[in-house]
Amino acid sequence: MSENARQPIRLYSEEELDELEAIDPLAAAKIAHAQAMAERHLGRKRQYGPADPLPDPAAVAEAVQAVRRILNRDGGDIELVEIHERDVRVRMKGACAGCPNAVLDLRQVVERIVGAVPGVISVSNTF
Repeated sequence: MSENARQPIRLYSEEELDELEAIDPLAAAKIAHAQAMAERHLGRKRQYGPADPLPDPAAVAEAVQAVRRILNRDGGDIELVEIHERDVRVRMKGACAGCPNAVLDLRQVVERIVGAVPGVISVSNTF
């Protein structure tokens, strides 16, 4: 067994990922993606009940604007279409429309930022 195989799994906090993103955005995105996939695989998706508040529309709009600034760097864009209960529906536009990497951007950028808003369970792209 290799030395790395004996080390326990380490999960990074959002603060640690933000610090890493300032230094190495690609590494931060890879770690965030790996952690999200592990949570999805293990079924640790956030659970909300009917008594829990729905996502704050202003907070969702602010998160979408943050994503928009990131996508604009490469000629892409995003539009908030609607918030349907706990699902945020967006439309990828600009260079993102029809781009093969749009799916990756949706998963690694949009879901990470917009999905961090309390009450949001899913983010989907509408056409």
